[in-house]
Amino acid sequence: MVFVDMAALLYPGVKSIRGAYRIFPFNEADLYAKTKRRSSNLKDHQKQNWQTGRGREPSAAGTPTHKAKNLKEDKGIVKRGSIQSASHKPDGLQEADGSVPLNPEGQMYMEAKSYVVLEVTLDKALVPKRPSEELARRVKELIPARPPLPLRTAGAQKAVSDYHREIVRVADLVMKEYQDLFGPAVARGDLALDPSAQEERKRKLLGELNYSGKYFTFKEQLKHSVVRIVREKLLQTSTFSDQAQLQAFLSQLYTFLVDQIHVSLNQTLQVNVPNGEARALKDCSQLRHFAKEAEINADYDLASMYYQERIALDRSDPSHWFDYGTFCLLISDVTKAEECFQHALAIDQKHVPSLLLCGVMAEMAGRFEDAHTFFENATCVDATGALAWTMLGLFYEAQGNPIQAEMAFLEANKQLKGKSGHARAPSSRALPAEAEATEENPITGETPVSTGLEVPAAAADEQASELMMGHGFKAVIDGTHRDALLALFPFTEPHQKADAVPTEDTQVSEEMNAVAAAAGDQNCEGRGTTIFMEAAHFLLQVNALQFAQRALAHELLFPDGGPSCLYHVTLARLQLHIREFAKAENSLQEALRASHENPDAWALNGHLQYLNGRFSDARQCYERTLDLVADTSELHAVYLRLGSIYLMEKQYHQAKQTYLRACKRSPTCLTWLGLGISCYRLQELSEAEDALSEANILNNRNPEVWGYLSLVCLQTNRRVEAEQAFKFAIKVGRGRHVPFFMPESTGAALVEAS
Repeated sequence: MVFVDMAALLYPGVKSIRGAYRIFPFNEADLYAKTKRRSSNLKDHQKQNWQTGRGREPSAAGTPTHKAKNLKEDKGIVKRGSIQSASHKPDGLQEADGSVPLNPEGQMYMEAKSYVVLEVTLDKALVPKRPSEELARRVKELIPARPPLPLRTAGAQKAVSDYHREIVRVADLVMKEYQDLFGPAVARGDLALDPSAQEERKRKLLGELNYSGKYFTFKEQLKHSVVRIVREKLLQTSTFSDQAQLQAFLSQLYTFLVDQIHVSLNQTLQVNVPNGEARALKDCSQLRHFAKEAEINADYDLASMYYQERIALDRSDPSHWFDYGTFCLLISDVTKAEECFQHALAIDQKHVPSLLLCGVMAEMAGRFEDAHTFFENATCVDATGALAWTMLGLFYEAQGNPIQAEMAFLEANKQLKGKSGHARAPSSRALPAEAEATEENPITGETPVSTGLEVPAAAADEQASELMMGHGFKAVIDGTHRDALLALFPFTEPHQKADAVPTEDTQVSEEMNAVAAAAGDQNCEGRGTTIFMEAAHFLLQVNALQFAQRALAHELLFPDGGPSCLYHVTLARLQLHIREFAKAENSLQEALRASHENPDAWALNGHLQYLNGRFSDARQCYERTLDLVADTSELHAVYLRLGSIYLMEKQYHQAKQTYLRACKRSPTCLTWLGLGISCYRLQELSEAEDALSEANILNNRNPEVWGYLSLVCLQTNRRVEAEQAFKFAIKVGRGRHVPFFMPESTGAALVEAS
């Protein structure tokens, strides 16, 4: 007997399957377990036709099949009398001693590794597949594409350009006045060029302009453009409360106007000056880095400001909206997150991350048809991406559709292995020992590259894989296993407190220890990634924690996955997200037991100790992380927190070296601030002032930077500047929490200085 799994014909759009299937000895128990029948459909059909008069009773000698059967029976009587008598027993049973099989002829087929190549082709697919055009149209109906914004000159830019135009106009009038006064001397060539003569001509020109009243006319011409610059460029629309603020603003305005006069005149007089605009101090990539740093420090207001500033720089970039949406998911603002993803999709309807997150949001809101549209369209836009297919499979599995979930997981696995450049053999846990073969994809109809069967060379071109559809995913899509596993990972909203979560530490610990003991000592670097681990990494980055839990649950049961070091590290990262510190500690212990040199495991362990207030243990973990050969993905957070621990422990030399490395790798306001504090504590005041000035350039709203600048000015006897810096520290720090880096003595010194 041969078992053919035709579940692949239920995949959307599949019209044919082809494969090589092993021949097994007939066993009535196996037949009944697989088909719930004890006889052949063909025999039942023939018998029914004979009983109704539409056919005749099949004769034992009437067909070649039965002749061959009788011939075999006769041979069996002559050669194996004792065994033939045993054949009258029910099939599937064995002799009492269990040593002699009942079906020796079938056993010969199995020993010879015989197989049958079958191909089934349909005129049309049993389950139709929606074309990509229809999916794109459906997405366009759900989220209409936004037309590109018209190119308009911004208000500030227009104000500056109007000012340049007025400067050029006034310069032309001044040049005409100069020619009227000194043109004849220039024509005669007797114009003196010594400095005293030039100063005399300048005095005479200004006197003529004042005497004729043209000087005041020129001032009135520039007045309206200057007012627009004050309002649009410098954003000053209210009156000043004191004279000091007015004087400071006038000084800033005068400097800006003079600089713009030079720019305009240099361009008018064709002086060799660069035409390019000055580069912004903070570009979009820097703003994203600053926002991620603020997320690490749980300063969500500052992170939101950076994300919004990034959108303001370029509203037509879908990645800016997408990143802001993931931040909104982090702070549990689901409504605003969905709006951001829809904004990104309206700008670019082929932005795959936004399609996936729109699907996640739709499923969380119970709009399953819309979610299906988003996920399926993502697989059409990025047909070679394993992530889109994995997300579609996770959605199908949650909807109780194991057939299509299996199809999506198979396609995702194929795409992932295709990108890695090699295909690993399926795990032995998924296949019986006698059926080791590669899989032919029923969707693409590709020919398998290898097989474990010994076949003649002439038949090699026709041989397909014997692996049944779903051997690699049976445990994944089985409902009982899924429910039992997902029960280990109850979803918790990020804003819930840890004490509000039901305690399952004992259960999780027992499960993890049992699985780890079965898996043995595994190394993160010794095993390739899987589709579920790729999906889990993406979902954790975008803060879609519910889907990340599903992906990790599948990874635990996936034949190519399992409780590896990478799995435990990813699980610990998820548990840190939802602040389940006890479970995260157990996961990290399992990860370090599997691979003691994994930098991510040590970094996460340091974060765990840091968040629990065990700073000495955190310092040891961070130092171990930096001593390893490979770099962790959490390197910036490691530098920040290790430097802050050194400052708390008054190890200022180590803090300085740590912050120097951070400034060299990824400079931010906080890295320069930490370096400035370290230098200040070491009485290196010049270096401290330089570092704090760099921090102030990157973020001039940090009260701690202004506070330490005030202290540096006090140490160098610049009391006026110290007072100004102190006032700015009070102004920008009003309503904010006490800075972590600033000890109590600093605040007391500032109060005493004021």
